[in-house]
Amino acid sequence: MRDLHVWIGAITVGANTLAAAIGGVAWLLWANPKIFWLTLRAGQVLVIVSAVIGSVLLLEGRDLPRLHLVYALTPVAVSFLAEQLRIVTTPTFLEQRGLEGGKDVAKLPMIEQQALVSAILRRELAIMATSAGVVATLVARAQLWL
Repeated sequence: MRDLHVWIGAITVGANTLAAAIGGVAWLLWANPKIFWLTLRAGQVLVIVSAVIGSVLLLEGRDLPRLHLVYALTPVAVSFLAEQLRIVTTPTFLEQRGLEGGKDVAKLPMIEQQALVSAILRRELAIMATSAGVVATLVARAQLWL
């Protein structure tokens, strides 16, 4: 089980590093590729799987260093916080522009609607790509790679 935990940790670092890299490039190019979101979600699932396996190891009486626990569990919190920030992106953008919802957005000229949607998606991408980078770093530290 311990070997599985190590392998899942390594794959988690890889998936989140890849998501952060894809997201960073996409942000620079003003793109929003589906592959980023798929890679990000895979990385998030791997974080949870790794935390569950680590919990099982603890319940079995395995001794894990305290710092490993901190660096292994913090990614769950980082991912959760990033999702909360992503969720409030749209309402924040609408409020900043004095818009109350979709009906107000629909009244804007099409080019302004597209610019607003593009800005919202770019902010969401930045938040989630950054979180993937932080998660990759934390899990790499938990693996004692850093």
